[in-house]
Amino acid sequence: MGSFAKLAKRCVETEAPVMVKIQELLRGATDVMSLAQGIVYWQPPETALNKVKEIVWEPATSKYGADDGLPELREALLEKLRRENKLTKSSVMVTAGANQAFVNLVLTLCDAGDSVVMFAPYYFNSFMSFQMTGVTDILVGASNPKTLHPDVDWLEKVLKENNPIPKLVTVVNPGNPSGAFIPKPMLQRISDLCRNAGAWLVVDNTYEYFMYDKMEHYCLEDDHIVNLFSFSKAYGMMGWRVGYIAYPSEADGFHAQLLKVQDNIPICASIIGQRLALYSLEAGPEWIRERVNDLVKNRELLVEAMSPLGEDAVKGGEGAIYLWAKLPDNCSDDFEVVRWLATKHGVAVIPGSASGGPGYIRVSFGGLKEEDTRLAGERLRRGLQELVTDGMVQ
Repeated sequence: MGSFAKLAKRCVETEAPVMVKIQELLRGATDVMSLAQGIVYWQPPETALNKVKEIVWEPATSKYGADDGLPELREALLEKLRRENKLTKSSVMVTAGANQAFVNLVLTLCDAGDSVVMFAPYYFNSFMSFQMTGVTDILVGASNPKTLHPDVDWLEKVLKENNPIPKLVTVVNPGNPSGAFIPKPMLQRISDLCRNAGAWLVVDNTYEYFMYDKMEHYCLEDDHIVNLFSFSKAYGMMGWRVGYIAYPSEADGFHAQLLKVQDNIPICASIIGQRLALYSLEAGPEWIRERVNDLVKNRELLVEAMSPLGEDAVKGGEGAIYLWAKLPDNCSDDFEVVRWLATKHGVAVIPGSASGGPGYIRVSFGGLKEEDTRLAGERLRRGLQELVTDGMVQ
């Protein structure tokens, strides 16, 4: 028996991280511009970074903190939730990023073998979180091909007819990888269906500030709803790893079980990261929106770059930092297209198959400044034009 046979089946059968695959691909290529990873080009507020420099030598920075998060940060977050998100009945736990927050919730709310619901195109890391924790009955619903909104009629049928009833339903709003924004009446209907069926609804609000065309973000609150948030994109804190969970205060036993998971994984998010998050909150949402507004031009440049794919091929971009584009019908192997674009045309994107959408690509317009986005867009346009006209010429 080889050592491979001794590895956990649930991990072996978990999808490989698509970003690791892309990073491996890029290591073999030169002069590649990335429109792949979901990052923003800015750093945290300068005033916040300067304050962090001053606390590096403080003894408390190197010690454990409360599992739930620094009291002063949690207090600031509760105020932010009340003021900006209209969440008044939620408690907060600070995590090492929104991905860890999601894993916390899966471990707290789901047992191996439970049914859960997602909608394609889905966020690949959430899918992996279910797989690696033994939640193998992952029911994937479709989205409207024009709007990329979840098929709520399908959800209603599943919640009524599936046995056992799905334990959890999850959406990202605005979406990753779709960039689509779920209208409030639709999310409210999803919430009502979950409540009536006795299922949890987990909403990932990582891109709450990334709204365009005068659209406004919102949150819902109820005893069956858990909201996730992140500092990564809004404040350019990707590497600092700070996110948080807003969970219903009145949910019996929720906090006690969540605390067990938190204590066993990070104990607490890094103290210096939490302090940077606290100081960044002082800059306020306007600091973020000034930068998000600059992404509108990036979006425009990349929509134009993908015009060779044809009319109506590019969707999303209402929110978040993503466009979702359909490749030509003869390009079902989207990873090979991604490999070819990187090696032949010097531009990296994400294959849609990683998100349950084979034959599509995800393109991020958040990671580069306008000048570099323009250059990357020119490369992408040349590549897609060649793909449509001649195929993947080597």
